[in-house]
Amino acid sequence: MKEIMYSVTNPMGVHARPCALLAQCCVNFKSIVTVAANGRTADGRNVLELLALRARVGDTLNVQVTGEDEEEAWKAVRSVIDREFNEKKAADLLRIAFFGTKDYDRIFFSELTRDKGEGTYNSDIHYFTSNLGPETANLAEGYDAVCVFVNDNVSRPVVERLKECGIRLILLRCAGFNNVDLEAARDCGITILRVPAYSPFAVAEHAMAIVQEANRRLHKAYNKVKDNNFALSGLLGLDLHNKVAGIVGTGKIGVCMAKICRGYGMTVLGWDAYPNEELVKEGILTYVDKEELFRRADLISLHAPLFPITHHIVNEESIGWMKDTAMLVNTARGALVDNEALIAALKRGKFQAVALDVYEGEDENVYTDRSDKAITDDITARLLMFPQVVLTSHQAFFTREAMQAIAVVTMENARNFNEGNDYGGAEVKA
Repeated sequence: MKEIMYSVTNPMGVHARPCALLAQCCVNFKSIVTVAANGRTADGRNVLELLALRARVGDTLNVQVTGEDEEEAWKAVRSVIDREFNEKKAADLLRIAFFGTKDYDRIFFSELTRDKGEGTYNSDIHYFTSNLGPETANLAEGYDAVCVFVNDNVSRPVVERLKECGIRLILLRCAGFNNVDLEAARDCGITILRVPAYSPFAVAEHAMAIVQEANRRLHKAYNKVKDNNFALSGLLGLDLHNKVAGIVGTGKIGVCMAKICRGYGMTVLGWDAYPNEELVKEGILTYVDKEELFRRADLISLHAPLFPITHHIVNEESIGWMKDTAMLVNTARGALVDNEALIAALKRGKFQAVALDVYEGEDENVYTDRSDKAITDDITARLLMFPQVVLTSHQAFFTREAMQAIAVVTMENARNFNEGNDYGGAEVKA
Protein backbone atom coordinates (compact mmCIF):
# COMPACT_ATOMS: atom_id res chain seq x y z
CA MET A 1 0.00 0.00 0.00
CA LYS A 2 1.13 3.54 -0.81
CA GLU A 3 -0.01 6.49 1.28
CA ILE A 4 0.00 10.26 0.79
CA MET A 5 -0.74 12.77 3.54
CA TYR A 6 -1.62 16.10 1.96
CA SER A 7 -2.37 19.35 3.71
CA VAL A 8 -4.80 21.49 1.70
CA THR A 9 -3.33 24.94 1.03
CA ASN A 10 -5.63 26.21 -1.71
CA PRO A 11 -7.88 28.93 -0.21
CA MET A 12 -10.82 27.37 -2.06
CA GLY A 13 -10.09 23.94 -0.65
CA VAL A 14 -10.27 20.85 -2.83
CA HIS A 15 -12.81 22.24 -5.25
CA ALA A 16 -14.48 20.75 -8.31
CA ARG A 17 -11.65 20.89 -10.82
CA PRO A 18 -8.98 19.01 -8.83
CA CYS A 19 -11.62 16.48 -7.77
CA ALA A 20 -12.53 15.95 -11.42
CA LEU A 21 -8.93 15.52 -12.53
CA LEU A 22 -8.13 13.16 -9.66
CA ALA A 23 -11.16 10.98 -10.45
CA GLN A 24 -10.22 10.81 -14.12
CA CYS A 25 -6.68 9.84 -13.17
CA CYS A 26 -7.82 7.04 -10.84
CA VAL A 27 -10.10 5.31 -13.35
CA ASN A 28 -7.03 4.49 -15.45
CA PHE A 29 -5.64 2.05 -12.90
CA LYS A 30 -6.62 -1.28 -11.38
CA SER A 31 -5.46 -0.17 -7.94
CA ILE A 32 -8.04 1.08 -5.46
CA VAL A 33 -7.55 4.71 -4.46
CA THR A 34 -9.32 6.02 -1.36
CA VAL A 35 -9.29 9.58 -0.08
CA ALA A 36 -10.22 10.35 3.53
CA ALA A 37 -10.88 13.71 5.17
CA ASN A 38 -13.10 15.04 7.96
CA GLY A 39 -14.18 11.57 9.02
CA ARG A 40 -15.39 10.69 5.51
CA THR A 41 -13.89 8.36 2.90
CA ALA A 42 -14.32 8.64 -0.88
CA ASP A 43 -13.60 6.34 -3.81
CA GLY A 44 -10.90 8.12 -5.79
CA ARG A 45 -12.67 7.19 -9.02
CA ASN A 46 -15.89 8.99 -8.09
CA VAL A 47 -15.86 12.77 -8.46
CA LEU A 48 -19.13 13.18 -6.58
CA GLU A 49 -17.78 11.30 -3.56
CA LEU A 50 -14.58 13.38 -3.64
CA LEU A 51 -16.60 16.59 -3.65
CA ALA A 52 -18.67 15.28 -0.74
CA LEU A 53 -15.51 15.24 1.42
CA ARG A 54 -15.79 19.06 1.54
CA ALA A 55 -12.05 19.38 2.12
CA ARG A 56 -11.18 22.98 2.98
CA VAL A 57 -7.96 24.90 3.41
CA GLY A 58 -6.06 23.52 6.40
CA ASP A 59 -7.65 20.05 6.18
CA THR A 60 -5.50 16.96 5.77
CA LEU A 61 -6.20 14.38 3.09
CA ASN A 62 -5.18 10.76 3.60
CA VAL A 63 -4.78 9.17 0.16
CA GLN A 64 -4.19 5.42 0.01
CA VAL A 65 -3.35 3.40 -3.12
CA THR A 66 -3.58 -0.40 -3.06
CA GLY A 67 -3.36 -2.89 -5.91
CA GLU A 68 -1.22 -4.62 -8.50
CA ASP A 69 -0.25 -1.39 -10.26
CA GLU A 70 -0.04 0.74 -7.12
CA GLU A 71 3.43 2.13 -7.87
CA GLU A 72 2.32 3.52 -11.23
CA ALA A 73 -1.02 4.67 -9.81
CA TRP A 74 0.63 6.34 -6.83
CA LYS A 75 2.96 8.35 -9.07
CA ALA A 76 0.05 9.49 -11.26
CA VAL A 77 -2.12 10.42 -8.28
CA ARG A 78 0.77 12.25 -6.64
CA SER A 79 1.35 14.19 -9.85
CA VAL A 80 -2.27 15.35 -9.96
CA ILE A 81 -2.26 16.40 -6.31
CA ASP A 82 1.05 18.26 -6.57
CA ARG A 83 0.14 20.00 -9.84
CA GLU A 84 -3.58 20.71 -9.72
CA PHE A 85 -4.62 21.08 -6.09
CA ASN A 86 -2.68 24.31 -5.69
CA GLU A 87 -3.41 25.87 -9.06
CA LYS A 88 -4.40 29.52 -8.92
CA LYS A 89 -4.57 30.62 -12.54
CA ALA A 90 -7.35 33.12 -13.19
CA ALA A 91 -9.91 32.89 -15.99
CA ASP A 92 -12.81 34.97 -17.23
CA LEU A 93 -16.31 33.67 -16.59
CA LEU A 94 -17.49 31.63 -19.58
CA ARG A 95 -21.26 31.62 -20.18
CA ILE A 96 -22.50 28.33 -21.68
CA ALA A 97 -25.92 27.52 -23.13
CA PHE A 98 -26.43 23.80 -22.51
CA PHE A 99 -28.92 22.23 -24.94
CA GLY A 100 -30.86 18.97 -24.68
CA THR A 101 -30.49 18.82 -20.91
CA LYS A 102 -31.45 15.66 -19.05
CA ASP A 103 -31.45 15.15 -15.29
CA TYR A 104 -28.37 12.95 -15.49
CA ASP A 105 -26.42 15.72 -17.25
CA ARG A 106 -27.01 18.11 -14.37
CA ILE A 107 -25.68 15.64 -11.80
CA PHE A 108 -22.11 16.02 -13.01
CA PHE A 109 -22.00 19.35 -14.84
CA SER A 110 -23.66 21.32 -12.05
CA GLU A 111 -21.17 19.98 -9.51
CA LEU A 112 -18.17 20.75 -11.69
CA THR A 113 -19.26 24.33 -12.36
CA ARG A 114 -20.49 25.30 -8.92
CA ASP A 115 -17.18 26.99 -8.03
CA LYS A 116 -16.18 30.34 -9.49
CA GLY A 117 -12.83 32.07 -9.46
CA GLU A 118 -9.15 31.26 -9.72
CA GLY A 119 -8.25 27.69 -10.62
CA THR A 120 -11.85 26.61 -11.20
CA TYR A 121 -13.73 25.95 -14.41
CA ASN A 122 -15.20 29.42 -13.87
CA SER A 123 -18.18 28.72 -16.09
CA ASP A 124 -21.83 29.57 -15.76
CA ILE A 125 -24.21 27.05 -17.36
CA HIS A 126 -27.82 27.70 -18.30
CA TYR A 127 -29.70 24.47 -19.03
CA PHE A 128 -32.24 24.19 -21.84
CA THR A 129 -34.34 21.05 -22.18
CA SER A 130 -34.90 21.68 -25.88
CA ASN A 131 -32.40 20.50 -28.46
CA LEU A 132 -30.40 22.93 -30.53
CA GLY A 133 -31.88 23.55 -33.95
CA PRO A 134 -33.11 26.33 -36.24
CA GLU A 135 -36.06 27.06 -33.93
CA THR A 136 -34.00 27.20 -30.73
CA ALA A 137 -30.69 28.76 -31.82
CA ASN A 138 -31.92 32.18 -30.65
CA LEU A 139 -31.74 30.90 -27.07
CA ALA A 140 -27.95 31.19 -27.36
CA GLU A 141 -28.15 34.99 -27.43
CA GLY A 142 -25.89 36.45 -24.75
CA TYR A 143 -23.77 33.34 -24.23
CA ASP A 144 -20.14 32.64 -25.17
CA ALA A 145 -20.53 28.92 -25.92
CA VAL A 146 -23.08 26.22 -26.55
CA CYS A 147 -22.84 22.63 -25.34
CA VAL A 148 -24.54 20.03 -27.56
CA PHE A 149 -24.90 16.27 -27.98
CA VAL A 150 -25.22 13.79 -30.85
CA ASN A 151 -28.91 14.53 -31.48
CA ASP A 152 -28.59 18.31 -31.76
CA ASN A 153 -28.84 20.05 -35.13
CA VAL A 154 -25.68 22.05 -35.80
CA SER A 155 -26.22 22.64 -39.51
CA ARG A 156 -25.04 25.73 -41.40
CA PRO A 157 -28.17 27.85 -40.71
CA VAL A 158 -27.85 27.04 -37.01
CA VAL A 159 -24.12 27.79 -36.94
CA GLU A 160 -24.63 31.10 -38.72
CA ARG A 161 -27.32 32.07 -36.22
CA LEU A 162 -25.04 31.09 -33.35
CA LYS A 163 -22.40 33.46 -34.69
CA GLU A 164 -24.97 36.27 -34.78
CA CYS A 165 -25.75 35.46 -31.13
CA GLY A 166 -22.08 35.92 -30.20
CA ILE A 167 -21.16 32.26 -29.82
CA ARG A 168 -17.42 31.60 -30.11
CA LEU A 169 -17.28 27.97 -29.03
CA ILE A 170 -19.26 24.80 -29.67
CA LEU A 171 -18.64 22.17 -27.01
CA LEU A 172 -19.54 18.65 -28.09
CA ARG A 173 -20.14 16.40 -25.09
CA CYS A 174 -19.56 13.39 -27.35
CA ALA A 175 -16.90 11.99 -29.68
CA GLY A 176 -18.86 12.09 -32.94
CA PHE A 177 -19.36 15.27 -34.94
CA ASN A 178 -21.28 14.18 -38.05
CA ASN A 179 -24.22 16.39 -36.94
CA VAL A 180 -22.02 19.52 -37.18
CA ASP A 181 -21.37 21.55 -40.33
CA LEU A 182 -17.63 21.94 -39.90
CA GLU A 183 -17.16 24.24 -42.88
CA ALA A 184 -19.84 26.57 -41.57
CA ALA A 185 -18.12 26.71 -38.18
CA ARG A 186 -14.79 27.45 -39.86
CA ASP A 187 -16.38 30.19 -41.99
CA CYS A 188 -17.94 31.70 -38.86
CA GLY A 189 -14.75 31.51 -36.83
CA ILE A 190 -16.32 29.25 -34.20
CA THR A 191 -14.11 26.72 -32.41
CA ILE A 192 -15.41 23.15 -32.05
CA LEU A 193 -14.11 20.96 -29.23
CA ARG A 194 -15.20 17.38 -28.59
CA VAL A 195 -14.63 14.55 -26.13
CA PRO A 196 -12.32 12.25 -28.14
CA ALA A 197 -12.78 9.33 -25.74
CA TYR A 198 -14.71 8.87 -22.53
CA SER A 199 -15.16 5.17 -21.76
CA PRO A 200 -14.45 2.74 -24.57
CA PHE A 201 -15.18 -0.03 -22.08
CA ALA A 202 -18.75 1.22 -21.62
CA VAL A 203 -19.50 0.99 -25.35
CA ALA A 204 -17.78 -2.35 -25.89
CA GLU A 205 -19.42 -3.92 -22.85
CA HIS A 206 -22.83 -2.73 -24.04
CA ALA A 207 -22.15 -4.17 -27.48
CA MET A 208 -21.47 -7.60 -26.03
CA ALA A 209 -24.42 -7.32 -23.66
CA ILE A 210 -27.01 -6.57 -26.33
CA VAL A 211 -25.69 -9.02 -28.91
CA GLN A 212 -25.88 -11.74 -26.26
CA GLU A 213 -29.38 -10.54 -25.37
CA ALA A 214 -30.37 -10.98 -29.00
CA ASN A 215 -28.48 -14.25 -29.43
CA ARG A 216 -29.89 -15.90 -26.29
CA ARG A 217 -33.30 -14.19 -26.73
CA LEU A 218 -33.12 -12.76 -23.21
CA HIS A 219 -35.70 -10.09 -24.06
CA LYS A 220 -38.16 -12.80 -25.06
CA ALA A 221 -37.27 -15.01 -22.09
CA TYR A 222 -37.90 -12.15 -19.65
CA ASN A 223 -41.34 -11.45 -21.08
CA LYS A 224 -42.26 -15.14 -21.17
CA VAL A 225 -41.39 -15.65 -17.52
CA LYS A 226 -43.40 -12.55 -16.59
CA ASP A 227 -46.37 -14.31 -18.24
CA ASN A 228 -45.68 -17.45 -16.17
CA ASN A 229 -44.39 -19.22 -19.29
CA PHE A 230 -41.22 -21.21 -18.64
CA ALA A 231 -41.08 -23.07 -21.96
CA LEU A 232 -37.81 -22.82 -23.91
CA SER A 233 -39.32 -22.69 -27.38
CA GLY A 234 -37.99 -19.77 -29.42
CA LEU A 235 -35.02 -19.19 -27.11
CA LEU A 236 -32.30 -21.27 -28.80
CA GLY A 237 -28.95 -19.49 -28.98
CA LEU A 238 -25.42 -20.18 -30.19
CA ASP A 239 -22.15 -20.60 -28.28
CA LEU A 240 -19.62 -17.84 -28.86
CA HIS A 241 -16.73 -20.04 -27.72
CA ASN A 242 -14.53 -21.15 -30.64
CA LYS A 243 -16.41 -18.86 -33.02
CA VAL A 244 -14.95 -16.00 -35.09
CA ALA A 245 -15.46 -12.34 -34.20
CA GLY A 246 -15.07 -9.62 -36.83
CA ILE A 247 -14.27 -6.14 -35.50
CA VAL A 248 -14.96 -3.36 -38.00
CA GLY A 249 -13.00 -0.35 -36.76
CA THR A 250 -10.09 -1.04 -34.44
CA GLY A 251 -9.80 2.15 -32.43
CA LYS A 252 -10.07 2.19 -28.64
CA ILE A 253 -13.61 0.81 -28.54
CA GLY A 254 -12.91 -1.82 -31.17
CA VAL A 255 -9.85 -2.98 -29.25
CA CYS A 256 -11.92 -3.28 -26.05
CA MET A 257 -14.48 -5.37 -27.93
CA ALA A 258 -11.73 -7.54 -29.42
CA LYS A 259 -10.39 -8.28 -25.95
CA ILE A 260 -13.86 -9.14 -24.68
CA CYS A 261 -14.32 -11.53 -27.60
CA ARG A 262 -10.97 -13.15 -26.88
CA GLY A 263 -12.17 -13.63 -23.31
CA TYR A 264 -15.08 -15.63 -24.72
CA GLY A 265 -12.58 -17.88 -26.50
CA MET A 266 -13.18 -16.41 -29.94
CA THR A 267 -10.77 -15.95 -32.85
CA VAL A 268 -10.70 -12.21 -33.63
CA LEU A 269 -10.42 -10.68 -37.09
CA GLY A 270 -10.23 -6.95 -37.74
CA TRP A 271 -10.75 -4.47 -40.54
CA ASP A 272 -9.80 -0.81 -40.44
CA ALA A 273 -9.07 1.80 -43.09
CA TYR A 274 -5.88 2.48 -41.12
CA PRO A 275 -4.72 -0.81 -39.55
CA ASN A 276 -2.80 -0.72 -36.28
CA GLU A 277 -0.10 -3.34 -36.65
CA GLU A 278 0.72 -3.15 -32.95
CA LEU A 279 -2.54 -5.01 -32.31
CA VAL A 280 -1.30 -7.83 -34.51
CA LYS A 281 2.05 -7.94 -32.69
CA GLU A 282 0.22 -8.10 -29.36
CA GLY A 283 -1.87 -11.02 -30.62
CA ILE A 284 -5.18 -9.18 -30.13
CA LEU A 285 -6.45 -9.70 -33.67
CA THR A 286 -5.56 -10.47 -37.27
CA TYR A 287 -6.34 -7.98 -40.03
CA VAL A 288 -8.18 -9.20 -43.13
CA ASP A 289 -10.00 -7.46 -45.96
CA LYS A 290 -13.67 -6.58 -45.60
CA GLU A 291 -14.98 -9.46 -47.67
CA GLU A 292 -13.02 -12.08 -45.74
CA LEU A 293 -14.14 -10.62 -42.43
CA PHE A 294 -17.81 -10.64 -43.40
CA ARG A 295 -17.57 -14.16 -44.82
CA ARG A 296 -15.76 -15.73 -41.86
CA ALA A 297 -17.17 -13.90 -38.84
CA ASP A 298 -19.89 -15.40 -36.67
CA LEU A 299 -20.12 -12.14 -34.72
CA ILE A 300 -19.65 -8.81 -36.51
CA SER A 301 -19.25 -5.76 -34.28
CA LEU A 302 -19.21 -2.26 -35.80
CA HIS A 303 -16.97 0.37 -34.20
CA ALA A 304 -15.86 2.46 -37.19
CA PRO A 305 -16.38 6.22 -37.53
CA LEU A 306 -18.80 7.39 -40.20
CA PHE A 307 -16.88 8.41 -43.31
CA PRO A 308 -17.67 7.93 -47.02
CA ILE A 309 -15.63 4.71 -46.98
CA THR A 310 -17.70 3.29 -44.11
CA HIS A 311 -21.15 4.65 -45.01
CA HIS A 312 -23.44 1.60 -45.44
CA ILE A 313 -20.48 -0.74 -45.02
CA VAL A 314 -23.15 -3.28 -44.12
CA ASN A 315 -25.17 -3.37 -47.32
CA GLU A 316 -26.83 -5.84 -49.68
CA GLU A 317 -23.50 -7.10 -50.99
CA SER A 318 -21.74 -7.46 -47.63
CA ILE A 319 -24.82 -9.06 -46.05
CA GLY A 320 -24.75 -11.55 -48.90
CA TRP A 321 -21.21 -12.52 -47.88
CA MET A 322 -22.25 -13.17 -44.28
CA LYS A 323 -23.25 -16.51 -42.82
CA ASP A 324 -26.99 -17.04 -42.39
CA THR A 325 -26.29 -17.54 -38.67
CA ALA A 326 -24.18 -14.38 -38.31
CA MET A 327 -24.67 -12.02 -35.38
CA LEU A 328 -24.45 -8.27 -36.04
CA VAL A 329 -24.10 -5.50 -33.46
CA ASN A 330 -23.82 -1.75 -34.06
CA THR A 331 -22.93 0.66 -31.26
CA ALA A 332 -21.10 3.15 -33.50
CA ARG A 333 -23.08 5.11 -36.10
CA GLY A 334 -26.47 4.22 -37.56
CA ALA A 335 -25.48 4.92 -41.14
CA LEU A 336 -22.87 2.16 -41.10
CA VAL A 337 -25.83 -0.14 -41.84
CA ASP A 338 -28.20 0.07 -44.81
CA ASN A 339 -31.56 -0.43 -43.08
CA GLU A 340 -33.41 -1.59 -46.18
CA ALA A 341 -30.79 -4.23 -46.96
CA LEU A 342 -30.82 -5.37 -43.33
CA ILE A 343 -34.62 -5.65 -43.16
CA ALA A 344 -34.74 -7.50 -46.49
CA ALA A 345 -32.22 -10.02 -45.14
CA LEU A 346 -34.14 -10.44 -41.89
CA LYS A 347 -37.27 -11.21 -43.89
CA ARG A 348 -35.37 -14.02 -45.59
CA GLY A 349 -34.50 -15.47 -42.18
CA LYS A 350 -30.90 -14.29 -42.17
CA PHE A 351 -29.03 -13.57 -38.90
CA GLN A 352 -29.05 -15.41 -35.62
CA ALA A 353 -29.01 -12.04 -33.87
CA VAL A 354 -29.04 -8.33 -34.68
CA ALA A 355 -28.40 -5.82 -31.89
CA LEU A 356 -28.60 -2.11 -32.65
CA ASP A 357 -27.91 0.69 -30.22
CA VAL A 358 -27.90 3.06 -33.20
CA TYR A 359 -29.65 2.94 -36.56
CA GLU A 360 -30.45 5.30 -39.41
CA GLY A 361 -33.69 7.12 -38.74
CA GLU A 362 -33.40 7.00 -34.95
CA ASP A 363 -32.96 10.77 -34.56
CA GLU A 364 -36.55 11.61 -33.61
CA ASN A 365 -36.54 8.88 -30.97
CA VAL A 366 -33.20 9.46 -29.29
CA TYR A 367 -33.60 10.20 -25.56
CA THR A 368 -37.33 10.90 -25.95
CA ASP A 369 -40.14 9.24 -23.97
CA ARG A 370 -42.77 8.13 -26.48
CA SER A 371 -44.36 5.47 -24.31
CA ASP A 372 -47.82 7.06 -24.58
CA LYS A 373 -47.72 7.03 -28.39
CA ALA A 374 -47.99 4.38 -31.07
CA ILE A 375 -44.80 3.43 -32.93
CA THR A 376 -45.27 5.38 -36.14
CA ASP A 377 -41.65 5.41 -37.29
CA ASP A 378 -41.49 2.94 -40.16
CA ILE A 379 -37.90 1.77 -39.61
CA THR A 380 -38.32 1.28 -35.87
CA ALA A 381 -41.59 -0.59 -36.28
CA ARG A 382 -40.21 -2.93 -38.95
CA LEU A 383 -37.03 -3.72 -37.02
CA LEU A 384 -39.03 -4.56 -33.89
CA MET A 385 -41.04 -7.14 -35.84
CA PHE A 386 -38.18 -9.64 -35.82
CA PRO A 387 -37.63 -11.86 -32.76
CA GLN A 388 -33.84 -11.93 -33.20
CA VAL A 389 -33.54 -8.12 -33.19
CA VAL A 390 -32.82 -6.02 -30.11
CA LEU A 391 -32.87 -2.21 -30.16
CA THR A 392 -31.58 0.01 -27.38
CA SER A 393 -31.82 3.78 -27.08
CA HIS A 394 -28.35 5.04 -28.08
CA GLN A 395 -27.19 4.24 -24.56
CA ALA A 396 -23.94 2.33 -25.06
CA PHE A 397 -21.95 5.21 -23.55
CA PHE A 398 -24.24 5.53 -20.53
CA THR A 399 -22.24 4.51 -17.45
CA ARG A 400 -21.25 6.56 -14.44
CA GLU A 401 -17.61 6.46 -15.48
CA ALA A 402 -18.43 7.66 -19.00
CA MET A 403 -20.73 10.46 -17.82
CA GLN A 404 -18.05 11.62 -15.41
CA ALA A 405 -15.43 11.60 -18.17
CA ILE A 406 -17.71 13.47 -20.57
CA ALA A 407 -18.35 16.19 -18.01
CA VAL A 408 -14.70 16.51 -16.99
CA VAL A 409 -13.28 16.61 -20.53
CA THR A 410 -16.00 19.00 -21.72
CA MET A 411 -15.24 21.42 -18.92
CA GLU A 412 -11.48 21.06 -19.47
CA ASN A 413 -12.13 21.95 -23.12
CA ALA A 414 -14.13 25.00 -22.05
CA ARG A 415 -11.36 26.09 -19.71
CA ASN A 416 -8.64 25.58 -22.32
CA PHE A 417 -10.59 27.73 -24.77
CA ASN A 418 -11.18 30.39 -22.17
CA GLU A 419 -7.50 30.60 -21.23
CA GLY A 420 -5.99 30.08 -24.69
CA ASN A 421 -4.43 26.74 -23.78
CA ASP A 422 -3.60 23.90 -26.14
CA TYR A 423 -6.63 21.75 -27.11
CA GLY A 424 -4.74 18.48 -27.54
CA GLY A 425 -6.82 16.11 -29.65
CA ALA A 426 -10.12 17.76 -28.77
CA GLU A 427 -10.36 20.28 -31.60
CA VAL A 428 -12.48 19.38 -34.63
CA LYS A 429 -11.53 21.11 -37.89
CA ALA A 430 -13.09 21.14 -41.35
